[in-house]
Amino acid sequence: MSVKAEVASSEAIAWRAKAYAYFELTKPRVVTMVLVTTLAGFYLAAPGGLDLALAINLLAGTALAAAGTLALNQYMERDTDALMLRTRHRPLPDGRLRPLEALIFGLAATAAGLGYLAVSTNWLCTAITAAITVIYLFAYTPLKRVTWACDIVGAIPGALPPVAGWAAVRGTVALQPMVMFAIMFLWQLPHTFAVARLYRDDYRRAGIKLLPEDARWGNPSDIVVIAACIALIVVGIAPTLMGVAGTPYLVVAAVLSAGMLGFGIAMVSAPDEPHPARRLLFASLVYLPIVLLMMVVDKL
Repeated sequence: MSVKAEVASSEAIAWRAKAYAYFELTKPRVVTMVLVTTLAGFYLAAPGGLDLALAINLLAGTALAAAGTLALNQYMERDTDALMLRTRHRPLPDGRLRPLEALIFGLAATAAGLGYLAVSTNWLCTAITAAITVIYLFAYTPLKRVTWACDIVGAIPGALPPVAGWAAVRGTVALQPMVMFAIMFLWQLPHTFAVARLYRDDYRRAGIKLLPEDARWGNPSDIVVIAACIALIVVGIAPTLMGVAGTPYLVVAAVLSAGMLGFGIAMVSAPDEPHPARRLLFASLVYLPIVLLMMVVDKL
């Protein structure tokens, strides 16, 4: 191979590595979840056939805004990410991207996404998406170093995507998307606290407070987990009570919610054992896609 060819090959490899680092910066699995839940709200709001053009515009704008927001989150947390085993190989602590590169990319992607939504959907959808960015970056992210209640705050932006999807179609917010919001909000609490239990040492090392440190008066996160699981049983069956989902949905939602409650009780009963937390985490990962899928199927 000639020197020129070797140089070209090296440059191509370096370009691919840089592109992949930017891709990692967007947390693609989280973006995928955001898009799926946004599309669920969009589809349930559609009065007739699916408006494919609007759906594509919504997903494109949401993907850009979500990717930019998550990139900015990694920019803001680059120091703590470097202290944790599970995050130290992310692009910024690993040195594959410079902080300024991540900042510019995050700002540009977020602005482009919100601008695209403003042009292609409506003001309400854009405002809800912007609220997700603001709450995630300027409330949840800084609170992670201050109090375990950040988990409750962080559940708000995580529950808003289906509301944004609904708003893209209707231009308003109704009871049904708020029920979806409540389901996703409640679902996130046991899910998040299970993750916090599994990685407590990592989070403690970085000074991130996802669990209460002082348990002299009991562990308040245990109360939140159990209360959220109980409330999820009630709220989870609300779509059937509202007449927008059938009996099969009610049965499946109730069984899955009860399962999460059982695993939640097991986790808080054995706070130092990792297996109950893993089981609760698995149950939560099963719950949400099945419940959303059954909502969509009931509308077919």
